[in-house]
Order: sequence, then structure tokens, then C-alpha cells
Amino acid sequence: MDETKKIPELSTITFLRKAIKILNNPLPFHNQNFERYGDIFKLNIGFGNYAYFSRHAELAEYVFQRNWKNYKKSAIQTEDLAKYLGKGLLTSEGEHWKKQRKLVQPAFHKKHLESLMLTIKKTIVAELSKIKPNTNIDVLPLFSDLAFKVVVKSLFSDAASENEIKILQEVTEENQLMLVKELRQPYLKWYFKSFGVIDKHLKRSHESRAILQAIIERRKESKTKYNDLLDMLLESRYDDGLAMSIEQLIDEILVLFVAGHETTANSLSFTIQLLAQHPEWQEKVRLEYYNILANYTDTMSVVVQSQLAKQVIEESLRLYPPAYFMDRVNIEDDNFDGYHFKKGSSFLFSILEIHKHKKWWEHPEDFNPDRFSPEKAKTYSSHYFPFGAGPRKCIGNNFAMFEMIIAVSEILTRFTIKPVKNSIEINPLITLKPKNAVVRFENL
Repeated sequence: MDETKKIPELSTITFLRKAIKILNNPLPFHNQNFERYGDIFKLNIGFGNYAYFSRHAELAEYVFQRNWKNYKKSAIQTEDLAKYLGKGLLTSEGEHWKKQRKLVQPAFHKKHLESLMLTIKKTIVAELSKIKPNTNIDVLPLFSDLAFKVVVKSLFSDAASENEIKILQEVTEENQLMLVKELRQPYLKWYFKSFGVIDKHLKRSHESRAILQAIIERRKESKTKYNDLLDMLLESRYDDGLAMSIEQLIDEILVLFVAGHETTANSLSFTIQLLAQHPEWQEKVRLEYYNILANYTDTMSVVVQSQLAKQVIEESLRLYPPAYFMDRVNIEDDNFDGYHFKKGSSFLFSILEIHKHKKWWEHPEDFNPDRFSPEKAKTYSSHYFPFGAGPRKCIGNNFAMFEMIIAVSEILTRFTIKPVKNSIEINPLITLKPKNAVVRFENL
């Protein structure tokens, strides 16, 4: 074997010395180390094992796509998150994941999403009608409600009551906040367990599961077809002809709540703030949308034609990727570009750093949706991972993009967005969340 490249090692003492700052916001710490050590460095986590921090785009593509079978998700998702959500697509591994992906994926094909477009648009318009013009608004709560309602309506049509929706949203958000505490304060693990904090949240999860089971049972007893996601999932069959169990169906629905709610709300909040700072792009998207509406009537055609809105959202996802870190663990020893990785090594890929790497992006800090024009589409595919890559790429990527295109376009037909402050603040939790995302909506 050729001589193995040496990977710079971050001192464990240095890491521990800055642990409090990392707890509050790890991004400056990671950026400083990438600038100092290069695109990959390692941290000794004990017993001869290392955690590799990387903004190496080629390595990310290799791990996510070319050799994905040798890499699994970490215990953060398969254990910590799974205790709240069960074993759905986001939290499962191996044959179980493969079986579920094959079953669930057809429900998210474009041809099936087409039947949901009108529901998605109606839900968005109803939520946007709640905006009070000429006032300063923190858009994150607005878009959190909007995104959750879109997921619920797409899944269940009108099968869920307002009270059920309220409880489901509350539990989803409470459990995500609890998981952040567990991951960022591991030294309090004994407290969370001994004093029933985790048990309290698990009971709330059971409450959600009971609501979902009631909704599913009502649908199964009904003779009405809604052609929503629940109908599609209930009608799906494994290779042996069997349907999903109720428990597995609930697991998948809970994953859809988390994956389809928070990330979309975050992305819309960042996008609207960016548009507030770039009024020229508001006008471009608005005019394109008016022209499309003059020539197309069905919602899917309108969405597919909305190229400029798509570019704005893609650039927003580059600058502020909700899944700003992605983790993997290698199953067997591996080699890449002269590097050697022992099996069981942890990899933390900084999607944020890859998306702002000067090697790949010209003026990476600038907001420039033109970089995602159709003629440039192929130039960024190997270093752009807003939804992951390879077989484990987010199954709902098209759903999320369609939803965000409609939301942004519909907002711009109603309002001009004005900035309230000069900077965009971030709050890096499990996902990259906006902080103080305040803008002003003024009537056109």
C-alpha cells in the first residue's frame, strides 16, 4: 500500500478547553480549524478511535454516494433520535432501511406529488392570509406553522382535527428541543434519566402515536379515497404482497413530520431574509411568476416553470443548509485519496463549509442565485449537498422544493419584503435554524 497521508490532529485538550463555546455555537471553532489544518482533521475520542471533521467535497461524495454501502449513520440518529421517532427512513439502517425506502419512495415521485400540488398551494395561501401587513414579523414561527400544516394536509387531507394537529406539532417541537439538550449536555444524561425528563418526552411521543393510530384507523374504516400520502402509504405493498404494519406506518409518518417540517421552515425563513436584502430578486421572481400564471393553470406546471424562484431557494440552501452537518461511521476499513480510515471511525461532514469553500464557489459569501441557472447546473452537483447525496438522499427533496417555490412565489404576489436588520443570525442546533428572523411585509 502506498504511504498513507497524515491527517492533522486536533489536540483533545484544545477541544475540551473550548467545550463551552462549542456547546453554544460550534461553527466558528470548526471554521478556525479548517482554515488552520485544511479540509480534514481528526480528534482523538479515546481507545485509538478518531472523529474526522471534513469539508472535503470529494470525500463527502465518496462516502455518501460512491461507497455508501460501507458507511452507516451514527448513533445520534439510529438511537438518540430513534427513541422518539421509531425506525423510519431517517433513523433506520441496513436491510430494514432498504426495504422501507423501496416501499415509501414511489409516494414521493413527481407524478404522485402532482396530485398534492393543489392541496399544498391551498394550505400555503391560507397560512399566508394570516400575515399582518406593514408590521415587523419573526418569520420562523410563521413558516413553522405553515410547513407543519402542509405536511399534515398532504398526509391526511382533512382527517386530523385542529386539536390533533396542535398536539402533534407541540410534541414534534418539544422532542426536538429535548434531543438538542441531550446531545449538547451529555454530562446531564444521568439527570435526564434519573429525574424522568426523558420519560416525560417519551410519554408525549406515545400521545402522538395514539393520535396517529386513531387517524389511520378512521381512514381504513372510511370508504373515501383522498389520494393523499396516507392513502398512498396504506396501499403500498412489499415484494411479498404485505402492507406496512400500523407501527411501521406511524414511524414513517413521525419521520415525515420532523424531516418535512423544521428544515422547510428554516429554509423559508432564511430565503425570505435574503430576499429582503436583495429587492432586485424579489422583482425578478415576481415578474416571472406573473408571466407563468398567465400561461399555465395547473399548479405543477407553474412550479416546474418557476426557474428563478428555484434558483433563489437553491442559493439560500447553499448559504444556510438546514442539515449543516452530516455524519457517518465506516463499517470496514477504508482508503480514499491516500487516506486510511479504521473501521468504526466517525465522520462529521460540514455541509456549510463545503457550500462556502473558495475552491468550489466564486465569492462564496455572496448571495448570487445566477450560479444555479440551468446552464450551470452540472458544475455544482459534486459539491452541493442540501438534501444529502446518493441512495440516502432525502426522499422528500422534491416535495420540499415544490412547497418552498409556491410559498416564496405567493408571498411575492402579495408583499414587498423589507429588511429590519442588516445581518442574518443563525442558531445551530440539530438543524441550522435562523435567529431573530424579523422582516417587514408591505403591501404591493
